Amino acid sequence: MSKNSLEIDFLAVGNGEKSGDAIAIRYGDFNDKKKQYTIIIDGGTIDSGKELIKLIKETYETNYIDLIISTHPDGDHSSGLREILKEEDFTIEKLWMHRPWTHSDDIKDLFVDGRITNNSLSERLKEAYNYAYECEEIAIERDINIEEPFSGLSFDNGKIKVLGPDLEYYQELIPEFNKSPEAKSTIMGKTFSRLNGVVNMIGETLQIETLDESGETSAENNSSTVLLLEFENDYYLFTGDTGIPALKRVIEYANNAGIDISNIRFMQVPHHGSKRNISPSILDAIKCKTAYVSASKDAPKHPAKKVINAYIRRNANVYTTEGSSLCHHRNSDSREGYSSSIPQPFYNQVEE
Repeated sequence: MSKNSLEIDFLAVGNGEKSGDAIAIRYGDFNDKKKQYTIIIDGGTIDSGKELIKLIKETYETNYIDLIISTHPDGDHSSGLREILKEEDFTIEKLWMHRPWTHSDDIKDLFVDGRITNNSLSERLKEAYNYAYECEEIAIERDINIEEPFSGLSFDNGKIKVLGPDLEYYQELIPEFNKSPEAKSTIMGKTFSRLNGVVNMIGETLQIETLDESGETSAENNSSTVLLLEFENDYYLFTGDTGIPALKRVIEYANNAGIDISNIRFMQVPHHGSKRNISPSILDAIKCKTAYVSASKDAPKHPAKKVINAYIRRNANVYTTEGSSLCHHRNSDSREGYSSSIPQPFYNQVEE
């Protein structure tokens, strides 16, 4: 095994409509634990949080976690992180998470209700996003260093970089969160259209694409931390549940910072493969060789077939969890019990 190896694990999370993200990464020298870095991105549900604990102890063979990242406060991402943060066997160096309740003083004047105070807004957001707030409480109790991951923050001499969101955009999004009080003005609106009723199917070919630029997602999703891992001169992009406007800001930030993400090795497909979180222009700007989708088993809408087709059309191999965990590895041995994954096929019929 090489002294510089990489493994990215996407655990199977959820059933039916309930998807989630639970991702573990290790890189470095796996034979020398002092030179191995262990990273967690989101924890999914309580069950997947426990599975992450087992993976880290038994497969990664360590009790040391260098960095835990909560991409955004939704329960399907932050719930399982509580299990990891509470695990007494673990030494955890750092937690990256956004804490919307700490921004109350900067944004309290953006709401219709003039009686809102810094404290009342903060308490409301803590209650609304209680899973994330519990993560903060556990980290403080265990003396784990907490940082908010805005554009420019980095880890391990820049091997992991935050590409988005930036602080200004994040504070614009908080009043649009579904559980925030009514805002004076909006940049996107708190509600967005959803599919209802029967799903109609339409045809696609390699030359005909029906994915468009109109997808809308929640402000919470757009607030997701977008991360870039650099390993042996290749880039690996992790997107959480982020959406089209946030990804456009990521592309702009990367271009301004001189970071070329136009052809990367690996990309997490945003929001379980939803057609509302990705667009042709985004995929033309960020092409990848391998794409992973974290989607629950038997999910009716995730991943969208037109999203899978869009990646394939741009020469990416797409793999989905859908009840089975995935491991992308480089310079490391194959694991016992794992077999080669089969990429998703191109679909001639997709959801309208």
